[in-house]
Amino acid sequence: MDILSMMQPARERPGTAAQKGIGHRMQTALMGWVHQLGTLEYWEALLAGFEGLGPLVPILLAMVESFFPPLPLIAIVALNVAAHGGLLGFLYSWAGVALGGIIMFLFWRRLIKRFFWKVASRSPKLEKAQQWVNRFDTSSLFMLSLLPFTPTSFMHFAFGMSDFDEKRYLRAVLLGKGLMVAMMAVFGQSLVSSMKNPVYLVLAVLLWGGMYWVSKRFCRKHHLE
Repeated sequence: MDILSMMQPARERPGTAAQKGIGHRMQTALMGWVHQLGTLEYWEALLAGFEGLGPLVPILLAMVESFFPPLPLIAIVALNVAAHGGLLGFLYSWAGVALGGIIMFLFWRRLIKRFFWKVASRSPKLEKAQQWVNRFDTSSLFMLSLLPFTPTSFMHFAFGMSDFDEKRYLRAVLLGKGLMVAMMAVFGQSLVSSMKNPVYLVLAVLLWGGMYWVSKRFCRKHHLE
């Protein structure tokens, strides 16, 4: 091999060039999608498609949160409000939360407690849950249901396995959850309005912070942390 041939740049393999081309196209597509997320038109189109699905989907979204607590209910309510307006978004979200809560409570009360009580009653966790329930009256239960940052899944379990009156529980929880969803709907409406007026974003942040602070104080008082 002579000196001139050694000084010439090495040729890339066809496969390497193709891989670089595919990687570049994927990176460009990803950057374009991320850019779309920051545009108002993208979210308006997404909400328009969500709105066309009717009431069943927003109700199911809010209901699933009762079975899978990590889902952010406040984000679901905000999405429902943005897609269906303040009133319908609130009603759909409340219906979903109410149905999910009733199903979970009746699951523990009518199924687990009725047919598996002898086995479940031996659990130390159930004994602690029973002692915790005994400290609650209807007004305290209403406040617990009203606050958004409280362990709702544990509440359904503890009261479902207890001897707390079923009708009192459902009335208090449905009313409390209704007011909680109403506050979340106001938060969601504030977020929607903040696209046109940034002042509403400040209102939304203050409302979120206030709900979080009150919820934490209540949980600390009733040993829920």
